Amino acid sequence: MLEVSLLQANQKAFASLDFHDRVALITGGASGIGLCVASQLSELGAKVVIADIDYQKANARVKDLDSSNSLAMKVDVQKPEDVNKMVSKVIEKWGKIDILVHSAGIGLERSFLETTPEEWKRLIDVDLSGTFYCCQAVAREMKKKSYGRIVNLSSTAGLRGGTGRSAYGAAKGGVIALTKVMSVELAELGITVNALAPGAIETELVAKMHSKETRKIYRAAIPMDRYGTPEETAFSAVFLVSEQARYINGQVLGVDGGFLSAGLINRNTSK
Repeated sequence: MLEVSLLQANQKAFASLDFHDRVALITGGASGIGLCVASQLSELGAKVVIADIDYQKANARVKDLDSSNSLAMKVDVQKPEDVNKMVSKVIEKWGKIDILVHSAGIGLERSFLETTPEEWKRLIDVDLSGTFYCCQAVAREMKKKSYGRIVNLSSTAGLRGGTGRSAYGAAKGGVIALTKVMSVELAELGITVNALAPGAIETELVAKMHSKETRKIYRAAIPMDRYGTPEETAFSAVFLVSEQARYINGQVLGVDGGFLSAGLINRNTSK
C-alpha cells in the first residue's frame, strides 16, 4: 500500500545514507514533495529547516519531526530580502547550510493566448526568480565551507510543451537552465547542483492544476498508468543530496513514471 511509509519499506536500501552532521534547508517544505524531503532527511539524522510562505503550516509540520533538530521559518521566495533574512537565521542557529532542496513554487493552467501579463510575471517571479534568490544566497554560505548539495524542483513541463503551461513551463525550463549554469560555476567550490523534473505527482499543487479531464489525458501518457507520490519523488532528492551522489552534477532527473520517454502506448500489447 502506498500509504505505508516508503522510508520504512526501503529502510535497508537507505541504511547507508547518513545526514547526522548535515543542515538541510527545504523551501516549500510545509507540503507536498518538500514536506516529504524534510521528513525523510529528518529521519536520516539531518537538522532540517522547513521554510514556507505559510508559517503556521510549517510550524505545525516541525512538531511532527525531531523538535530539537528542526525549525520552521516564513519566507516569500520572490523577495530577496526575505530570502537573505531566512539564510541569516539558519546560519545564526546552526552555523552552516549543507543542503538546499528548493521546492517552493506555484502553478497555473492557462492557455498561451489567455495568460495575462500579471500571471506571467507572478509565475516567473516565484518559480524562476525565487529559485535564483534562494540558490544564490545559500551558495554564498556553502562557498565558505567548500561544500554544498543543491537540488531544484523543476518539472516535466520545463522539458516538454504542454497545453496550458506557457508561464509554468517557461519558468520551470528556466530553472533547468539555471541549474546547469550553477553546476558548472559552483563545482570547483565543492557544490553540486541537480534538478528533479517531476511529472504528475499527487500534491496539493497538482490537485489544483489538474482537472478531471487533464488527469485522464496525463494517465494515458504515463507508461506506469498512475500518478506518482510525493514520497517517491522525495527519495530521488534525498539521494542526490547524499554523499553517495557526490559525482552527480548538472543533471535533470525525470521522476515521471516514464512520461518523458513515452511515445505511442498500447496497453493491450502487454496483457
